Amino acid sequence: MIEGRATAKFVRGSPQKARLVLDLIRGKDVDKAMSTLRFARKGVAKDIEKVLRSAVANAQQKDGGVEDEGGLYVRECFADQGPTLKRIRAAPMGRAHRIIKRSSHLTVFVGQRPEKTTVVTRVGGTDDEVVEPKKTVGSSAASGGRKKATVKKAAARETTGAKKTTEKKVTKKTTKKTDD
Repeated sequence: MIEGRATAKFVRGSPQKARLVLDLIRGKDVDKAMSTLRFARKGVAKDIEKVLRSAVANAQQKDGGVEDEGGLYVRECFADQGPTLKRIRAAPMGRAHRIIKRSSHLTVFVGQRPEKTTVVTRVGGTDDEVVEPKKTVGSSAASGGRKKATVKKAAARETTGAKKTTEKKVTKKTTKKTDD
């Protein structure tokens, strides 16, 4: 398997901002990663593009390297924190505020995609068996989760022989009418 690695050290810019761009290209083919970096609206994208080009060149220089970069993809990329420059800025009333200028180390690994091999083995059973899917009870409003629960409770009451006590007792009032 062909692999290439490149690192840019002491790049000015925070590693947190660099990770946002690196997350965009992780796992993509090199061509797509290059075009993504060209149109990314972040300043660190140019530095990452340089590192990616260097990693591709390193992969091509190795023994048995590929001539075109079409078979390569960004296997791994990360940004580590470099040294921090601490500066002071004057503040009102004789005070001073600290300015932190961060730097980062950018690393990109490229490699060829592993060939997909599928091994299908079936342990036990035959192909004639039919597996029934599990029934799940959802509690979402769209599926009527509340109604399902009340239906289940009612079914449980019927099976246990419990009666509903919500029936009203009807009493008749009789009044005698007298004929005068």
